[in-house]
Amino acid sequence: MKRFIQILCFCSLITFGEVCFGQNGQAEINIDPNKTYQTIEGWGSSLCWWAAQVGVWDDAKVDSIVDLITSPDKLNMNIFRYNIGGGDDPRHLNGHMVKGKGKRAEMEGFKNSVDAPYNWNADKGQRILMLKIKAKRPDAVFEAFSNSPPYWMTYSGCAGGNVDPMQDNLKPEFYEAFCDYLLDVCKHYKEKYGLEFKTLEPFNESTSNYWYNLGSQEGCHFTPETQMKVIRILAPKLAASRLKTVLSISDETNIASCIKVLKAYQSAGDILDKVGQLNTHTYSGNNNERKEAYQLVKAIGKPFWQSETGPSGKSNTSFESNLGLAQKLFDDMRYMKPQAWLDWQLMEESNEVWCLMRCNFSSQEYKIVKNFYVRMQITQYFKQGYSIVETGNDKTIAAINPEKTELVVAVINKSDQPNPINLNLKAFKKIGEKVQIFRTSLAENCSAISGAEVKKQSLIYSAPGLSLTTFIIPLRH
Repeated sequence: MKRFIQILCFCSLITFGEVCFGQNGQAEINIDPNKTYQTIEGWGSSLCWWAAQVGVWDDAKVDSIVDLITSPDKLNMNIFRYNIGGGDDPRHLNGHMVKGKGKRAEMEGFKNSVDAPYNWNADKGQRILMLKIKAKRPDAVFEAFSNSPPYWMTYSGCAGGNVDPMQDNLKPEFYEAFCDYLLDVCKHYKEKYGLEFKTLEPFNESTSNYWYNLGSQEGCHFTPETQMKVIRILAPKLAASRLKTVLSISDETNIASCIKVLKAYQSAGDILDKVGQLNTHTYSGNNNERKEAYQLVKAIGKPFWQSETGPSGKSNTSFESNLGLAQKLFDDMRYMKPQAWLDWQLMEESNEVWCLMRCNFSSQEYKIVKNFYVRMQITQYFKQGYSIVETGNDKTIAAINPEKTELVVAVINKSDQPNPINLNLKAFKKIGEKVQIFRTSLAENCSAISGAEVKKQSLIYSAPGLSLTTFIIPLRH
């Protein structure tokens, strides 16, 4: 019977790429380069809210932060989302948003009333930081997105949302003005700074039920039907603007909402041809929903981003939470298959789970936290242009470079016990001699380690409890 089980397990590995355990208790993971999926466009973050605070810091400090974020030997991030602030009623300043999410949530708008001129001096901090990123990374990709229209376009007179959070807050008579507002900001950045946004996202988590009058941050409800009305106005205006920018939609808060809205767009029949990219957030969702979203996106045939997310669930420590978010990254990339994966906040004051650097916005002090190294395990080594390949294992992701000369494999262990694995590399003709290994654990920060080597095209390794390990494996033709 034992021999029969071993044979059956081996057959399932060959046919389905599944994981089985060898005689030494090692999980055998088959890397299959013949099953190639999305090409990585990049990694990145929203600039809202942190950049609006940090961008006005001492110039040398801002430069050092930009270096940490964008340098290929650090976080290697190349995608950034610029928030076109709506701007709240000035009478609300230092009020409900500050009491909710802090001063950082009071994003400045560019136009204070229907007849007011544009104030292009507004939002200095976010602008400074974005332009420094552009100078540091000429290949950087930028998206412009909106959380709320300006307060004076809304029913409630508040950029936090409507009195009833399930009701749209943008007045119909301002649909066109809202579209013009977004486009005027995009055109200003192109004309003034030579920065052209790749995409423009007019909605943010807009079918959610938590945007309300006097709320904790900018937000606006849009039903799918209203979204489509706005898109029908915005798309031809964008096409006539001579910008290369395309529309991206619709940044729903979770995968289930993304699926629902995409199906509404499909049913309408005239929306998806007006759109250049699909976005979603993954604050919640399971792998079946990720698979369904992937199939929808594949049928639509548009580029796809996971454009914002953060930690979910409860963890005993910050590091466990960091690893939990890394597992979400694994699941998103393996099942939903976006070309880009972005964080929400890179810098934060009061915790070490919603940021990669903890700081004090007033004193201009900051420090790198564990989450920085957890993210760097992926963003530095899974480079732009690499393609995700099959591993058949939820605790492992792998990618191969365009030249087929380098394989990158990451292994996560969220348990507190060692996890022995066997990376089966027999699908590759020849493996180079020197394998590089980097690990983040309770005691290590993306540190180079030794102790694993390829023998007979297998790599035996024991992942310590609570760790994330990245292997750089050279390939030879």
